[in-house]
Amino acid sequence: MAFLQNNIMLVVAALMSGGMLLWPLLRRSGNEIDTLVAVQLINYKDALVLDVREGSEYNAGHVPNSKHIPADKLEERLHELEKFKSKPVILIHRSGVNATGKAGSILRKKEFAHVHNLQGGIDAWRQANLPIVKK
Repeated sequence: MAFLQNNIMLVVAALMSGGMLLWPLLRRSGNEIDTLVAVQLINYKDALVLDVREGSEYNAGHVPNSKHIPADKLEERLHELEKFKSKPVILIHRSGVNATGKAGSILRKKEFAHVHNLQGGIDAWRQANLPIVKK
């Protein structure tokens, strides 16, 4: 106890630095996954890859077998996704433009069980040298 009283500033600094290190982990919504987990979900859990980018971005390159529904059209096209409610859904966006936040909220409200955002979007997929299909 005397140590804590004599070194209160040191203890406070240690707690603050620990908190700053943990902040990015705590701030995350918990539904972001990296490319490795995404590939595992696709291969072993038959996950749906839902690309919510604009049409021109999707045509320039997308994940093989992904379904394309732009984020602004998702609510009106939800009926196309009904059969995937119990499967994992991986949302793909363009890096830096996270439209998956809105798309994820829509899907969760409609009771989709497992909705995940691909951390880094399509750019992370490309950087991992994973397959890309162009239309």
